[in-house]
Amino acid sequence: MYSRTRRIRAYLRWSEQGRTRERYVGEVDGPSRAANLAQAWTMARAAGFVRDETLPVDSKATSTAVRAVMTANKGRDTKPELLLRSILYRRGLRYRVNARPIPNLRRTADLVFVKARVAVFVDGCYWHGCPDHYRPAMKRSRFWQEKIQGNQARDADTNQRLREQGWSVVRVWEHENPDSAAEKIIGVLERRSTLPPHGSNY
Repeated sequence: MYSRTRRIRAYLRWSEQGRTRERYVGEVDGPSRAANLAQAWTMARAAGFVRDETLPVDSKATSTAVRAVMTANKGRDTKPELLLRSILYRRGLRYRVNARPIPNLRRTADLVFVKARVAVFVDGCYWHGCPDHYRPAMKRSRFWQEKIQGNQARDADTNQRLREQGWSVVRVWEHENPDSAAEKIIGVLERRSTLPPHGSNY
């Protein structure tokens, strides 16, 4: 907003090779900041300054915004995983990360204690249907419900297959306190075998 004229001018700003670029879009006069932003984006599109990304034909997302969120979801090294790994490492435990407990089973655990035969999974609340935090999707609810149920069935099958091969399975929700989760894992390790000296491998 320019104080002398009380006019609000909209600009597009972006970074290009480390330098900030900008382009004047026009004046906006909405009753709120949100309205001004919406008006400015409409003007920018009309002028051909920006264009909306189209969804790929095989995309399951309902919009480009939803697709961006889905794409950004990390399959490994999430914040809950990193916190848990850090605590366990400080406790002197060593483990494999994102590894297959059983070589011929194409499923990976987030942490694998090979000698103790303990597999740890840090499950996301949405993707694995957390009873406390999972909220059904409003759009394409049937598709997402089947997706989550499929993940849960796969989790149960993984648990069974590992246990049949003599493994202990620990599943931790991403919302769980990392210190409590670490104690849960250490408890399982203690029951499986005697804890090794500080810095030893499991």
